[in-house]
Amino acid sequence: MLTWMVYDIADDGRRARAAKAALQAGLVRVQMSVFLGAINDNERDGLTLRLSDLIDPGADSVYVFPMCRADFAKVDLLGVAFDRRRVADELSSLFI
Repeated sequence: MLTWMVYDIADDGRRARAAKAALQAGLVRVQMSVFLGAINDNERDGLTLRLSDLIDPGADSVYVFPMCRADFAKVDLLGVAFDRRRVADELSSLFI
């Protein structure tokens, strides 16, 4: 299932560790603080647990949410929509 991860993390170190966790889970950075990828439920649960250990719950916000492909097809992407330099071929095909 497609999974989005979006964050607002105050500390550079925590932010870098969260980005690394997203990449290791198989997500691809589509914007500076937005990741997207096709991962299974166990991988998403593992990512969520790892992120909960990394962040400061009093200062940071992280959203990890699944989206089925049918719902993703209904998404309106306006403007540049994603950083084409960062998005892998398999994900960019979802946007076209």
